[in-house]
Amino acid sequence: MQAVSFKAKWPSCQPTAGAGVLAKVLIGFWVLTQTPVQADKSPAEAPASPPIVHRNPFSVIWNMPTAKCQERYGIDFDLSQFDIVENRRERFQGQNMTIFYRNKLGLYPFIRKDGSYVNGGVPQEAPLEQHLDLAKQKIEQLLASDFSGLAVIDWEEWRPLWVRNWGRMKKYQSLSEALVRQKYWVLPEKQVRARAKEEFETGAMALMSRTLRLATRLRPSGLWGYYKFPDCYNYNWKKVDNYTGHCHPKDTERNNRLAWLWHESKALYPSIYLTRPLGSSERGAMYVYHRVKEAMRIAAAFPSASGSLPVLAYARVTFAHTLQFLSRMDLEHTIGESASLGAAGVVLWGDLGFAQSKNKCQALRDYVHTVLGGYIVNVTTAASLCSEWLCNANGRCARRQDGSSARLHLSPRSFKIVDYGWASPRAVGDLDQQDLAQLWRSFRCVCYRGWTGEHCERSAP
Repeated sequence: MQAVSFKAKWPSCQPTAGAGVLAKVLIGFWVLTQTPVQADKSPAEAPASPPIVHRNPFSVIWNMPTAKCQERYGIDFDLSQFDIVENRRERFQGQNMTIFYRNKLGLYPFIRKDGSYVNGGVPQEAPLEQHLDLAKQKIEQLLASDFSGLAVIDWEEWRPLWVRNWGRMKKYQSLSEALVRQKYWVLPEKQVRARAKEEFETGAMALMSRTLRLATRLRPSGLWGYYKFPDCYNYNWKKVDNYTGHCHPKDTERNNRLAWLWHESKALYPSIYLTRPLGSSERGAMYVYHRVKEAMRIAAAFPSASGSLPVLAYARVTFAHTLQFLSRMDLEHTIGESASLGAAGVVLWGDLGFAQSKNKCQALRDYVHTVLGGYIVNVTTAASLCSEWLCNANGRCARRQDGSSARLHLSPRSFKIVDYGWASPRAVGDLDQQDLAQLWRSFRCVCYRGWTGEHCERSAP
């Protein structure tokens, strides 16, 4: 069979269902054979969230300040050739992707390191109406009226559930209790904590939910959500020898208590940042697996009108708090794992450390062009073709078995990524029967709203 070249951005087509047509697809899928990760059963499945970009079932979005590299040193990353979604001129904030930090949207309350209070310090003391007025001005100023990109709010100083404010966040409980004592000075001490908890959680819910409601009203096509929500809290890999990565049952229950947040969200943005000790390890794989799975559970349990909430995991190209790049295996454990679980995409985040010098900019560009870019072409192409040929382009592929370690990769036996230099990298190769059998055995379709059937071949009633 003659080799055929596929571009990274696969053109839309509507294949006829059946293995005879499938056999004509010149694509191979590689299924990893490592030890399966055990998983809990998923809840009843809601329709898949629609594609984020065009008809691409899995998208990679760039949220790194590399525009500075171009402005200061003339280093252009040429990201579009790798099927990476970016803002115009690689801006950190733009019409495809924008992020609001604590001082960039309204009047977010928090306590500084020196103990001083900003905007009341705790959510129940925040000037809510003034906050919403200022947030409205910022959204209208920054985002076009037809904005339809990712809109992420990054508020990390405190957490909306009282019980999750431990460690450095304990001060929010202490201030809340002090405020109750001031207002209700005759209240018995044993009731102070209960009242403080109620006021804190009520204030947090009002602030977070009304901010999302306002944002959605102003820019209804935006994918609004909070960074690092939901969280699995499976950080105990340092403390146990037999680390499994599972979310604690109490944390899944606590995430369910945030139903008010999921109902207002238009997308979920869990974090799957790897630290150096989790690099190229089974622990790292399990850590990410269960974090994405918990987000997928929430997405299906609290769907929007168009289907499950899209899950877009926040990942890094380096280990957290370093500029050490991830290995190919680490990319498989983050980007590859997210795609194989049926997530809508991954957001690649980085701070200004990447643009501090010409050498750092050049190092990042080299990594993109030698390791990261080719891997993204591999995964996005595989995800698109699986959707086209297994799901009639009417759904997204996800692992057939939760405990499987199958990944949406092009087979290295029958496929390769070729960079001609003068054009975008292409996936080149042919399909054999083994590849096709692996695809059918390892992946299933999660249909978009309006479609049903094992291969999303029928219109839903």
